[in-house]
Amino acid sequence: MSMNSIDGKSLEKAYTLFDSGFLDTLNPGTVQCLQQIHAYLFGGLYDFAGKIRTKTISKGGTLFCRAEYLLQNLSMIEAMPETTFDEIVDKYVEMNMAHPFMEGNGRSTRIWLDLIFKRRMKRCVDWSKIDKKDYLDAMHRSTTDVSRIKALLAQALTDRIDDREIFMKGIDYSYYYEQEDGVEVINDGKEDNP
Repeated sequence: MSMNSIDGKSLEKAYTLFDSGFLDTLNPGTVQCLQQIHAYLFGGLYDFAGKIRTKTISKGGTLFCRAEYLLQNLSMIEAMPETTFDEIVDKYVEMNMAHPFMEGNGRSTRIWLDLIFKRRMKRCVDWSKIDKKDYLDAMHRSTTDVSRIKALLAQALTDRIDDREIFMKGIDYSYYYEQEDGVEVINDGKEDNP
């Protein structure tokens, strides 16, 4: 990835998150928190940074929540419990299926997930322990079976929640998971008003 590309510039911004103190100001598990993460990562790079999408999208043959139901769906996801590992992962999977932004969902949502784990369980994910193909397959399957993504995340949990190296490796892996995947906009006859 070129550091002059949108992904490269966003990656540079992501590297600053740990030291900035910004993550400590957020309310994990909320839609607003996810929007703030997305706006931080993609602000100045996409005009829709931090804004909930108004078009229906798909990726790799997966159709995400239709735009007309997205706000209602996000409200229900935000209200989901997050007191146990299973509840947290269920909430993460639902947010992934909602895919609230036009681009940058995975990178933002993995940080969001780690913030929930950190607050609720004093844990975070060591993303370097999760193979890209295994992760993508598990997330694709999670629409009908969450057992594989739960198993992958459970074996990668660490208590090193304040470890800069773990965070930076997580950012690198998060961006690596997203390489070579494109989003397709479904022409549903509606205009996008970000």
